Amino acid sequence: MDLRQAIVTVVSGALLVLAVAAGAQEHPPALGHAAPPRPDGTPGAETPGATPGTSRTPPPAAVEGMIERGAYLVKIAGCKDCHTPSRQGPDGPEPDPTRLLSGHPQDLRLPPPPASSEAWPTSISASNTAFAGSWGVVYATNLTPHRETGIGSWTEELFLETMRTGRHGGSGRELLPPMPWRNVAVLTDDDLSSIFRYLTSVPPVENRVPEPVPATTPGARLAAER
Repeated sequence: MDLRQAIVTVVSGALLVLAVAAGAQEHPPALGHAAPPRPDGTPGAETPGATPGTSRTPPPAAVEGMIERGAYLVKIAGCKDCHTPSRQGPDGPEPDPTRLLSGHPQDLRLPPPPASSEAWPTSISASNTAFAGSWGVVYATNLTPHRETGIGSWTEELFLETMRTGRHGGSGRELLPPMPWRNVAVLTDDDLSSIFRYLTSVPPVENRVPEPVPATTPGARLAAER
């Protein structure tokens, strides 16, 4: 082999390696799934935001991206509309940024809601955090990462199970109206994980939300959910 042939062979080999590498970057493993096995047969590295029970230690850059997407999803889903108490501003009611996503204020005592009617079946408090209807009275939950009064002690798996089943932890108390958990349940694992990452990144607020007051009429809540 002369010098010219040797150079052509080396260059061709280098281009082949670059092409294979580029193809691998164009088709990375999907977020939340394990990477394909390595050539030696050992499992590949798990990707950020893997499904419950797998790796939960994505690199910092991936976490930042998840938090950013989670903030976007929380905004377009209107989570802050109910879970952030309203206060009176210069142009009327507005979310209180000092109580971001902290739920119904524990120091806000409300009188009994007005009687519902067929024309007006639901009542909402001025804080926009308490809701009365044929299901009873429910208060918006504290979604901040406060360990005692928020979701600071929750795991990502617990959060996903709650959103998927409409019950705390997948088997506890059911999520009551107007929480649109059936809409949230159709989000991908990656989107739910991103929401959880965002919620655990906001400032924790100590605020113990009251327990819901169930409806007194048997079957009323079931009728309201149909």
